[in-house]
Amino acid sequence: MACPHQATTDQPKEWHGAKLDFSKDMSYGNYLDLEKILHAQHPRSTEHNEMLFIVQHQASELWMKLMLHELHAAKRCLHEDQLAPAFKMLTRVARIMDQLVHAWDVLATMTPSEYSAIRPFLASSSGFQSHQYREIEFLLGNKQATHLQVHQEIPDAQQRLQQALSSPSLYDEAIMLLQRQHFEIAPERLTRDWSQATVADESVEAAWLRIYQQPERYWALYELAEKLVDMETSFRLWRFRHVTTVQRIIGNKTGTGGTAGVSYLSKMLEVVLFPELFSLRTAL
Repeated sequence: MACPHQATTDQPKEWHGAKLDFSKDMSYGNYLDLEKILHAQHPRSTEHNEMLFIVQHQASELWMKLMLHELHAAKRCLHEDQLAPAFKMLTRVARIMDQLVHAWDVLATMTPSEYSAIRPFLASSSGFQSHQYREIEFLLGNKQATHLQVHQEIPDAQQRLQQALSSPSLYDEAIMLLQRQHFEIAPERLTRDWSQATVADESVEAAWLRIYQQPERYWALYELAEKLVDMETSFRLWRFRHVTTVQRIIGNKTGTGGTAGVSYLSKMLEVVLFPELFSLRTAL
């Protein structure tokens, strides 16, 4: 007869129907590779608030990874005239941006004095150096070849950025789609240097204006236009929330990466990714 205090080897394998033993099966942590993710935070100070700063930015990079996954797929769909799946992807990108807008609410709980305590440990690291964010901008048409220099120490990232820089943007693909749908687009707009930032074109505005004037006739293209506007609106809000959070925490100090901080970020608010989709509204 077993001693009353002897441990039993018969462990339950289920609890209310939930599996408990994963010694031979894939678990939640295995599937998500959580051990690597949850051990990727390495504060360089003893300050309590540094963990917030690290997790905030790591989580943002994960969301941007998903955003890139969706943007590349949406671009391929537009190239192949597959609008329905592209709509779903563009909607998802806009909602990811909304998620990133609200993420700034968490970082905004860090006060100026709390940030000042960890700032020396950031050294010259800066969000300006995020190659994923730069790739998103390139894919959306805001291209600056000089920014490639920042990423020269990461060959894979620089190669992806070079590809995004020299290829048509998502919006360029939308405009080429308009041409395939028999809208008159100026030839120079279709053969321009893809490495340059988007510049407004009268023929493109005329095409979008015609679509907005006859939405029932061009419903799919009308919906594409609104998906793009929705996405750019979310992108602007994301940028604006970034500016206001930075100003709240560091005021008008220079950024850690050497940028002018708030004044530089405020300038970025003036960038319009899909200019004709906003200018046509005045003509309607």
